[in-house]
Parts: sequence; structure tokens; C-alpha cells
Amino acid sequence: MKLQLSSGSERPAQMIQGAIDTCFLAGGGTVVLESGEYALEKAIRVRSNVTLYLCSGARLLATRDVEAYRILWEDTVEPLPEAEKTDVLWERSSPNRSNDFINKCGSRWTNAIIRLAYAENAKILAERGAVIDGQNTFDALGEEHYRGAHGISLHHCKNVELSGYTIQHTGNWAHCAYFCQDLTFRNLTVLAGHDGVHVAASDRITVEDCDFATGDDCVAGFDLLDLSVKRCRLNTSCNVFRLGGQNITIEDCHHTAPARYPARYRMTEEEKREGICVTKSSVQIRTNTLSAFTYYSDFSLQVRYAPKNIVMKSCTFGDVDRFLHFNFSGNEQWQLNRPLEEISFENVTASGLNLPLNAYGSAEHPISLTLRNCEISFAKEQTELIRAAHYQRITLMGVTAQNVSGVAVCSWGGDGDLTVENSTGFAPAVIAAQVPFSCKPI
Repeated sequence: MKLQLSSGSERPAQMIQGAIDTCFLAGGGTVVLESGEYALEKAIRVRSNVTLYLCSGARLLATRDVEAYRILWEDTVEPLPEAEKTDVLWERSSPNRSNDFINKCGSRWTNAIIRLAYAENAKILAERGAVIDGQNTFDALGEEHYRGAHGISLHHCKNVELSGYTIQHTGNWAHCAYFCQDLTFRNLTVLAGHDGVHVAASDRITVEDCDFATGDDCVAGFDLLDLSVKRCRLNTSCNVFRLGGQNITIEDCHHTAPARYPARYRMTEEEKREGICVTKSSVQIRTNTLSAFTYYSDFSLQVRYAPKNIVMKSCTFGDVDRFLHFNFSGNEQWQLNRPLEEISFENVTASGLNLPLNAYGSAEHPISLTLRNCEISFAKEQTELIRAAHYQRITLMGVTAQNVSGVAVCSWGGDGDLTVENSTGFAPAVIAAQVPFSCKPI
């Protein structure tokens, strides 16, 4: 079944939802949105075996009415399971908080312009020039008391493809996915807003040929199994990659600086409420990139697999504060669920760094770090290439460093093996740290 829709309806979301439901109840089909503007009065839910197809020039404008997003609670076609409903709101991280607002798809925090819940074999496809615009929705009850709806959220979904569109100015993450399998994010452009793709507790995820220019992390998530990120172009005022999981491959991805869209959190309350573009802010906003790779593993989820076999190769980063940031020392709660055991970098170039690499592991699970054929240069002189603790081994092969006046590793204890071969720009040695162990969060 194929249903063709055009703009001009007084209630475009109702029209689109009606066509999606018709296809779903018939066993599947495609809903095509022709070129034109669709000012949505509420959110849309894409269902199993349905493709939502946006033609070039189709433009979906999200409503800024934050009370218009609770569509899962009202759904009579596929009623939301009672176990997925919650009135728990966002609260800052604490040992005693309830994480229901994250883990249950019926929470206010999971609101999105387009919802997929318990959907299989669904697609959102678009031609070049199709746009989904979140209009920087504001929610005083949302995350950090200003973040509104995500762009597209997926919970308990299987075999979903998202491809071709530009998504911009979303109130929270552009893509939010939890408890999913076999997701593909391909040929997407993400502008401004918050995280570009954020996936957690999910398996077999592909992100490829995407353009990210975000105010928050480009690609993020943890409790991941089999994530592949390839051929992406990246620009951010936060972390390029903020990830944790097993079997993660990042290949042929390239980062540029400075950030085109600074983070929104430092905007004034009035600016957030009005949803203006962050570049017009009346306050000074940070535009630097924090790190190329930051580890992620907090306590909002039970981490199923030991985080290891993370491999980055053939990537470039320019003007980032840190290249690697892994800190299991105890002062960054969002890294402390399960420690990173193994990570490697091959044929990676990082320039303009402001701080040494961080590799602070766990005594019970010491980290193994490998750099092979990498070029690392700092914007100002550093006394060591890597700051480490509790490592099983650090291997540096074919590494070229610039602006390092001292050694390969400054260690805070728990030393393992250091191997240095065919490397220049630092002394192939480990020295003991002369100051108390400390690593400020980034």
C-alpha cells in the first residue's frame, strides 16, 4: 500500500498519523510526504512495516507546545504497555534517583517529534533537501529544566532504517534509541541541537555517511554491542564520540573545528524559552571540542557486556582539548558503571590538543591501550603523552608526538607493561606522578 500526502492540511500530524495507521492495519506500506511545509500540531508515531518517505522540499516543523507530545499514552491502535508508563521526571544524577524517566518509553523525557515504540521493519527515508525541524522546543520540566522533545526516539525496536533527511534544532537529542536491535542511521545531516545519535542498551547499530554539526556529542551511548561508525564528518562543541560497549568500530571519520553550533546550556532562560538559534545568544558560549573519544558507562542502565574491543582507525581530529578521556578514578560518575578494558587507535591524527591522553583504569580490570601509526600534536608543551593508572599494558608503535617535552606515561600507580617501538617525540619511559591523583571532569 502506498499513500501520497500533500501539505496544506489544517492538522497535518493527524493526517500523517491516519495514513500511517491505515498502512499498519493493512499489514504495511509507504506514506509519502510531497514537497511542502507540514506544521505539526503534535507528534507522529511510525509503526511496524511502515515507511515514512519525505520527498525533497518536505519540511516538518515540530510544535513548540510541549504538552502535545504525549501521544503514546493516548494511542488506541497500539496501546502502550502499563509497565512503560511513568510520571517520573528528570532529576540530576544521584545514587538514589529513579531512572524510569530514561528507561520507560512512556516518560516525558522520551518525547519526540517522531516516535517508534515496539516497531519492527520500519523506515524513515528521505530525498536530499527534506528537513525535520525541532524549533528548539523548551520544557521547564525536561532535562536540565529546559530541554524539550527529541527529534526521533526509538524504544524496543528491531530492524529500523533512518536515512536521507536533515534534522535540526531539536529540543533534546536528534536521535534517541534504547533497547533496540539492528538500527541503521545513514546519510543523515544533523545540525545544532544536542546529541546527534545517542543509542543505549542496543545491539548491531550502524552509523555511516552522516554529517554532524552539533551542540552536544556527535555519536554517544553505552551498553552497546556491535556498533559501527564509518565515513562520518563531525563538528561539535562537546565530545566527538562518547561511547562505551563491546565491539565498537570507528573508521574513516573526520572532525573539524571550531564548533559551528555552541552548546545551548549557557544561554539565558529567556533565550531558551524563545527557542532562538544559539549563535544569537547574548552570553559568551563555549565553542571548543572537549574530546575526540570519551568513555561512557553510567548507572542509569545495567551494562550487559564487558566494555572492550573498541577500535578507531583512519580518523582525523583538529583542535580538540583531549584525544582520549577515560577516568575510572571515582570523580566522574557517568564513567563508573563498568570500566573500559581495551581500546586501540590506528592511523589516527589528532592536532591542537590541550591536554595529555587520560587512561585511568580499575585495579580489578586494568585498561589496555594501543596506539599504532598515530600522529599526536599538542597546542602547548606537555610533560607527558599519557596520564595513566591501573593499566595492563600500553603499546605505542609508530607514534609521532609533537610538543611533548617528557615521557610516554606519567603514572599514578598500578603499572603494567609499556611497549614503545618506532616512535618519536617523547622519552619511551614511565615516571611516577608527583602530585595526588586527580582528574577533573570534562
